[in-house]
Amino acid sequence: MRTKLLYQEDSYIREFEATVLDVIGNKVVLDKTAFHDGEGGVQADTGYLEASGVRYKARAGKEGGEVVHIIEGEHSLKPGDVVKGVLDWEPRYRKMRLHTAAHMLSAVLYKRYNALITGGDITPEYARDDFSIEGDMSQVRRAFEEAVAEVNELAARGIEVKVYWLPREEALKIPGITKLAEKAPPDLPVLRIVEIPGVDIQADGGPHVRNTAEIGQVKILKVENRGRNKKRIYYTV
Repeated sequence: MRTKLLYQEDSYIREFEATVLDVIGNKVVLDKTAFHDGEGGVQADTGYLEASGVRYKARAGKEGGEVVHIIEGEHSLKPGDVVKGVLDWEPRYRKMRLHTAAHMLSAVLYKRYNALITGGDITPEYARDDFSIEGDMSQVRRAFEEAVAEVNELAARGIEVKVYWLPREEALKIPGITKLAEKAPPDLPVLRIVEIPGVDIQADGGPHVRNTAEIGQVKILKVENRGRNKKRIYYTV
């Protein structure tokens, strides 16, 4: 990948300057970006790119292993241009809060029931996760309610969220470093680690809040039975 992912160093970068590396139709590749591309089940960021006083609405995406900025409408951007990128911050920040809450919820359910994530999605409005948890729906609902209550109690403690990198072999020795049932960490020599001390540690490439107190209160919206080993919870903050 040619693009440096600024949010992996600092998820709070809202504006940045970058150079256009490539343009394929309405898709623009930059040398660096703060836009999250939608990998890992977190909805891609939106915002705009500005060059020569002209603003272009953009959303991030992933194509052929590259992060692309998909421009809405016509544009005149070309390789070598210097652009200013600006995120739509409010939806991005809500996704950061929900993403960190999702890590905590998966950690609590893993600890309590050895449950793994079998699917999920994070939008600015809500998050959805599927877990490999057994039992009838009254038991599952109670399990989710108790887990969310524990997440809220832990979040209120104001735990600092740590981000660092480890060699892949070292990271894979950590129990629960991934809580996805059907997906291993990316095949990279060094993995980005997101740790909530005393709560969770996972290999993860997406943006998070700095402190669990920023999450606020997690609230369950709906619980569904999506089949064996697939109990779904919708929640918001």
